[in-house]
Amino acid sequence: MTDPGPRSSRFLFPLLETLLFISSAFAQTAPAAAGGGDMLSSLGSMLPLVLMFVVLYFVMIRPQMKRQKEARAMIEALAKGDEVATAGGVLGKITSLGDQYLGLEIANGIEIKIQRSAVVQVLPKGAVK
Repeated sequence: MTDPGPRSSRFLFPLLETLLFISSAFAQTAPAAAGGGDMLSSLGSMLPLVLMFVVLYFVMIRPQMKRQKEARAMIEALAKGDEVATAGGVLGKITSLGDQYLGLEIANGIEIKIQRSAVVQVLPKGAVK
């Protein structure tokens, strides 16, 4: 590595002095400018963040909670004989109900056991043949 020599220091020191002078000038004037508006300025800077959270709540979180509530109500209302579609695309008629599992007849004499939470849709009567 080469020695920068006296020429580079001639440009470096005035630059450093200027930067130090500017930072101390800002430090001296900052408290006087902030004065009594410190609380108001901090609230003003947080306002966009609060507004973004409110919009996010009404656009994403609230509709998702509503869908979850509807899905839970549908699963709790399942009854024997209902025709349903599962998350895997299996269609069938409910033959037995348990707390967490249900029996699903997918063809004549063929019954499978699935989790209640796998049911995604209750079909109209006669949809499954």
